[in-house]
Amino acid sequence: MKGEAGHMLHNEKSKQEGHIWGSMRRTAFILGSGLLSFVAFWNSVTWHLQRFWGASGYFWQAQWERLLTTFEGKEWILFFIGAIQVPCLFFWSFNGLLLVVDTTGKPNFISRYRIQVGKNEPVDPVKLRQSIRTVLFNQCMVSFPMVVFLYPFLKWWGDPCRRELPTFHWFLLELAIFTLIEEVLFYYSHRLLHHPTFYKKIHKKHHEWTAPIGVISLYAHPIEHVVSNMLPAIVGPLVMGSHLSSITMWFSLALIITTISHCGYHLPFLPSPEFHDYHHLKFNQCYGVLGVLDHLHGTDIMFKQTKAYERHVLLLGFTPLSESIPDSPKRMQ
Repeated sequence: MKGEAGHMLHNEKSKQEGHIWGSMRRTAFILGSGLLSFVAFWNSVTWHLQRFWGASGYFWQAQWERLLTTFEGKEWILFFIGAIQVPCLFFWSFNGLLLVVDTTGKPNFISRYRIQVGKNEPVDPVKLRQSIRTVLFNQCMVSFPMVVFLYPFLKWWGDPCRRELPTFHWFLLELAIFTLIEEVLFYYSHRLLHHPTFYKKIHKKHHEWTAPIGVISLYAHPIEHVVSNMLPAIVGPLVMGSHLSSITMWFSLALIITTISHCGYHLPFLPSPEFHDYHHLKFNQCYGVLGVLDHLHGTDIMFKQTKAYERHVLLLGFTPLSESIPDSPKRMQ
């Protein structure tokens, strides 16, 4: 009997290892194929944009050279402005607009797109103030020092303030690589933070918001902010030795996307936040950004059985998806 039990345990362990390795192989295949496909077809997709970029390239190059002349010998100040202040300006401008809706419920043409109806109507002001203080702490005491610390490494690898701006095609390649790196690092670091060892002491803070709002995208324990928020975004530019212009656009875009993912509103013509909103609701589903690794590892199975999955599309009209694809009566009760 003991021999049979040991044999069964060995077989079960072998199956689990085989499943993990199979998932990793599928992950590498899909991500690699996606990158190759992107490289193969981007010339046709971006032809018109390239024409615009080429026509305006001399203008932007001239403006960049003017900035370099202004900050000559003090390029680190230019780096600080581009890598920290500009992305933060985008973050707080966008979240400032969302906070008006979160705290007042108005205007109705935005609040009607709320995903979790009945939640945060309006948001708890005490909880909100405490969250904003944490976000500001993370930005000032964690993000800023990390980005400043990044500068000498970028300068050694490839000066981020070099004179020549990147081409449009090169920036698109960088953007694709940044996105893939962020997906991999965020997914696995995020799943690690859901391990009982780390969840209670670190990640639980972020999950205090079961119905998220935009500004809490950076509401996290400082350790989580380093491991799961900052590193996935920083590694790409560091690996590529990116120009400051690419870094500024990537950091700004990353902050806008994570704000949309947490905003709690499925707004027309913007990426769907249903995926990550469901993660905050259920905790053990939808760990990634793109959803590719969730599909490969089976961490979106429950999500795919819900109405939220049906609503996880780009809204191209003005009728809220909560009305056109409502939850089942059982859940609504």
